[in-house]
Amino acid sequence: MANVLTPVILVAVVGLICAGLLVVASKVFFVPVDERVSKIRAALPGANCGGCGFAGCDDYAAQLVANPDLPCTKCAPGGEAAVAAISEILGKSASAMEKQVAQVMCNGTCDAARPMLEWQGLKSCKGAKGFFTTPSACMYGCIGLGDCANVCDFQAIGIIDGVAKVNRNNCVACGKCVSECPQSIINLVPMKNQVHVLCSSIDKGGVTKKNCDNGCIGCMKCTKVCNFDAITVENNLARIDVAKCKSCGLCVNECPTGAINSFKPVKAKKKVEAPKFTPEQIEEMKKAAAAKKAAAAEAKAEENAETKTEEKA
Repeated sequence: MANVLTPVILVAVVGLICAGLLVVASKVFFVPVDERVSKIRAALPGANCGGCGFAGCDDYAAQLVANPDLPCTKCAPGGEAAVAAISEILGKSASAMEKQVAQVMCNGTCDAARPMLEWQGLKSCKGAKGFFTTPSACMYGCIGLGDCANVCDFQAIGIIDGVAKVNRNNCVACGKCVSECPQSIINLVPMKNQVHVLCSSIDKGGVTKKNCDNGCIGCMKCTKVCNFDAITVENNLARIDVAKCKSCGLCVNECPTGAINSFKPVKAKKKVEAPKFTPEQIEEMKKAAAAKKAAAAEAKAEENAETKTEEKA
């Protein structure tokens, strides 16, 4: 019996000693944790997308507490609700957060862009770019192999008709697709701005038109119709100042190539048709015009006669 109890007692004693050492170590090496970190972490959506510029939600929460100057508006997926909650926890005034969305600045669809090469390797934009710029004649356009779609955690982007398209309702503006695109043609833009130049070509107009039917040719027609001075043409490419643009859509109607697109319905320009008259109506108008001309001539003659009479008197 003693042979059985001895090892049990030894194991129990060793366990108690280890437990005591762990208790002492936990007291000696204890690092105080600010409870605000856990509260902020609970207020964040937990997407861990990295759009805030930190390793994840835990890191961002810790940095918010450690750095009072760090803005509370860096979590795009959390939106205004997260900003308000974090501001309340930190005792700051909630600053306004403008909702943003990713936008692909290219509309070189399969029908519009001139194909040059066919990539048969790994389905990767970065891989293809290592061998050629793009499969189409336009070196600035979307390669269309889906690197941006593969990194999106919110199913907000996909390849449609050879070009990456963003679902604005699903996009949380985390910025992963922006950094992943080897062509650098995906930008984060304010959600409220619904008019964009979907082209990134800086070639001359003739070259751009030859490469893609939907490209911007730098004709400057859009700048002439804009009432808010929101459009400029630099390096043969129209650019919209999102701070000035009111998304009125006048430039959309004016663009001859369709490079400027709108996410809201834009009223088409009304065509003014010449009025149509019957032969009888035309004859009556001619008679009325002749009568009016004769009456004017008669009035002029009478005026001249009166003038001569007054001169004689």
